[in-house]
Amino acid sequence: MLKRALSFVAWSLLALVLTTGIALFLVVRVALAPTAGEWATRVKIGPVPFDISVPTAVRLATSTWFSPWLDGRRLDTRHGPVAFAWNNDTGHLEARCAPCSVQVASLGAQPVKVDRLLVTVKRDVNILNGVIEATPPAATSGSALKARWQGRLSSKALDLSADADDAPIAGWYAVLAPTLPELERGRVRGMLSFKAQLSLPSERFAVQPKLTGFAVEGLGTDAMLGARTACGPSAKVGNESWLARAVIAAEDQRFFQHTGYDLAELSAAFEANQAKGGIERGGSTLTQQLARILVTGSERTAERKLRELLYAVEMEQTLGKPRILQLYLDNAPWGPDGLCGAEAAAKRYFKRPALKLDPAQSVWLAAMLHNPAAELEKWQRTGQIDVARAKWVAEGIRGVPKAQRESVQKAVEKAKFAPP
Repeated sequence: MLKRALSFVAWSLLALVLTTGIALFLVVRVALAPTAGEWATRVKIGPVPFDISVPTAVRLATSTWFSPWLDGRRLDTRHGPVAFAWNNDTGHLEARCAPCSVQVASLGAQPVKVDRLLVTVKRDVNILNGVIEATPPAATSGSALKARWQGRLSSKALDLSADADDAPIAGWYAVLAPTLPELERGRVRGMLSFKAQLSLPSERFAVQPKLTGFAVEGLGTDAMLGARTACGPSAKVGNESWLARAVIAAEDQRFFQHTGYDLAELSAAFEANQAKGGIERGGSTLTQQLARILVTGSERTAERKLRELLYAVEMEQTLGKPRILQLYLDNAPWGPDGLCGAEAAAKRYFKRPALKLDPAQSVWLAAMLHNPAAELEKWQRTGQIDVARAKWVAEGIRGVPKAQRESVQKAVEKAKFAPP
């Protein structure tokens, strides 16, 4: 009799648990069900997938009656472990991720890692606000970096904006790339602030950074004043040559105006690449490209880009524009099998020294720089490189009369140089 009674109780409890679980599942599914045209995402509870309304889920998670329930709870996410806390004094929900990583498509395949990240959020109807705070590792110098953010939630989107006041550039490096060897031997000065906008779920992103007083010392780039290229003889061309002008038009039209970096171009490239989900547009200056060629390599990571920027800024201070341009011409990659340097490229492709290239040949070589292997393959297959790009390069040449630029454009369009 006792055995039967215990069995009955066990089955009753099991039935109660299952019924409660199913009821809760149905409540969650109905409560979070999206309406027609509403922003939705697919989630799973156990093996069962279903769609939920993202705006409703956000409102639930940030409600004053639900947020306190999250206090002390922890969630493992693809970005890292997240611990929640409820601040009853301010009415903010806090989420701490340590360590935390974020995949930024425009910075390459390797995630950006932050030792400690804090995000706070408070909602008033459909307006959200809070702060973002990133802290460097305890073993490094530097204080936490903060940005204020605000969001507007609608049935179809969440539009976010963030505003970070001036903070030392060295502090940003300590947070984003604390293990860079350059930070140990170099000195980084200057301040950085930014404004940013992000729209979800479209992932439209825009950022407006502001750098002031950016300077770098101690990386040893002054040794490049007497450096020799491994690409062969140096191209004996000056800044006023057609080749030099064409290379600047192709790779860095504001070369003589910037101090190693071009914020407008970097921002535009970042936004375009983020929208495409990968790196399709480069925003590097000619000086940054030289740093990549001579020092950092071309690995597509955020750390490499940050190293490249440090060297570029110091190069501008230690080498000057004429030497930077000469080093670029003497070391730039111009084709497969290790072909590099303007002199080697001129002799390989046109059987003459770089100094004796005519305007159309100079533009042709400069237009190849963005992707030498692909342009060479096209040239060998069709007898021409990308003519539209070559005409664009000719149009961008500065310091020559408009009539000459137009003449070069026509010459490039009609050119039929023999494939190498």
